[in-house]
Amino acid sequence: MSSTTEPDPVLEPHHTRNVLLVFAGLMVTMLLASLDQTIFSTALPTIVGDLHGVNEMSWVITIYILASTIMLPIYGKLGDLIGRKGIFIGAITIFIVGSIIGGWAQDMTWLIIGRGVQGLGGGGLMILSQAIIADVVPARERGKYMGIMGGVFAISSVAGPLLGGWFTDDLTWRWGLWMNIPLGILAIVAATVFLHLPATPKHKVRLDVFGIGLLALASTGIVLISTWGGHDAPYGYAWDSPQIIGLIAGTVISAVAFVFVERRAPEPVMPLHLFRKLNFNLMTGAGLAIGVAMFGTLAYIPTYLQMVTGANATQSGLLMIPMMGTVLLSSIVSGALVTRTGRYKWAPISGTLVTAGGMVLLSTMTPDLPVWVMCVFLGVMGLGLGLCMQIFVLVVQNTFPASQVGVATATNNYFRQIGASLGSAIVGSVFTARLINLLTERMPAGAGAGAGGTNSLTPELVKGLPGPIRDIIVGAYNDALTPIFLYILPLVLVGTVLVCFVREDPLKKTIDRSDVTAESLEIDGANAVASTTGRIAVIERDGA
Repeated sequence: MSSTTEPDPVLEPHHTRNVLLVFAGLMVTMLLASLDQTIFSTALPTIVGDLHGVNEMSWVITIYILASTIMLPIYGKLGDLIGRKGIFIGAITIFIVGSIIGGWAQDMTWLIIGRGVQGLGGGGLMILSQAIIADVVPARERGKYMGIMGGVFAISSVAGPLLGGWFTDDLTWRWGLWMNIPLGILAIVAATVFLHLPATPKHKVRLDVFGIGLLALASTGIVLISTWGGHDAPYGYAWDSPQIIGLIAGTVISAVAFVFVERRAPEPVMPLHLFRKLNFNLMTGAGLAIGVAMFGTLAYIPTYLQMVTGANATQSGLLMIPMMGTVLLSSIVSGALVTRTGRYKWAPISGTLVTAGGMVLLSTMTPDLPVWVMCVFLGVMGLGLGLCMQIFVLVVQNTFPASQVGVATATNNYFRQIGASLGSAIVGSVFTARLINLLTERMPAGAGAGAGGTNSLTPELVKGLPGPIRDIIVGAYNDALTPIFLYILPLVLVGTVLVCFVREDPLKKTIDRSDVTAESLEIDGANAVASTTGRIAVIERDGA
């Protein structure tokens, strides 16, 4: 093997036109995925009130994140082995089926099942979109595209709460699920027409069944422990209860067994050699920390705004515009600057610091705080998230060749989604438990029954209650949620420390397509000798 000092070529005009066609198809799918992650945020209080399931509120969001998290490495690995287009279309189809189930749900159980099926498909939408861009755009040019992807997420995150609010106020919250059917069909058509990807080397597919099963068990255990641990029945179990101790033991055993299985699997779903790369480990750890903060905040802020400010579902969606506007601006600008300069380390450092500042500000909110001040606080947090989220993925993709970019991107996203699962589960379970306890302590005897019971409170019902009772409920919502932001602040600061140690390697100007089937690393003192089975890595350049 030899190296060359020839300058890397730039993208040719015809290649750029092809990229834009692919990009157009991906935007439809990202719109579908990101809308679904946010559309329930404003509708959730009404949904759980209608279906009588306040105690199960956190699962509507958590089950989707959990299911999509488990599927991330599977989609990433299959995409590397057999190509991404077919499984991309399959993931959209599964997502549509889940939307149909949830849209017709008559109780919380079926709604949660539908959301779970959605998650099984939704796990492939974002991850495959990010991997497909890596198939056709070199890392040096990829920043501007990924910045726009982050901007699309921001736009749809505004549109999602607004649509959810409009459906809830003027139609029915079920349209938040039914709308995925025409959008999903449009996404399938766009993928079929526009996605013309480079040929994938043929591999014999040897699915890592044991690895997938153990990963699913470990992931589920982590979320159940964070959801149930430390709460009284029927909302959970004490930390020293047999249920929680059993879950902890089962999760640890599953995780350890998973590592052993992956060391010997012919095609591991999460190759361990990924973790030999310093930048991968740093960005993955930081992504997990930011995932906790981001999803823990996004999931329950609209509920807080409805209950505390008296806004309806649509208005609470409008109040999220400052946050998503700053995500849009900082994501696009930072992506463009990274593409222009080739420098990227500044973005995650500044982004995590600004996010931490936003968490501090959110923890100071009170029912008497002017609404515009709350919007400013949300805007500060959005500014930080937009600076760093897409850069995490870009750095990971720049670390590996195209033949491994799917599984590398999926693994990085997996740990970020674990953070999202933990964030939603922890914030949801702590918020729900604190809220019910505070309402039980503060509500006068018989007042809860007059309000329909604490398990059936909706924003509309609360607005119609007598002033003293309404003030008690509003105060309980505020006191239940705002301290949680300070609880998770240290994780964001840990993310800041991690990204400070990132090595700023030059962004690649070519797409390195390596047909690598296995890799081993033997360490002798300070010397590392890599042995690779498969064909020799080949750098493919346009026009070659």
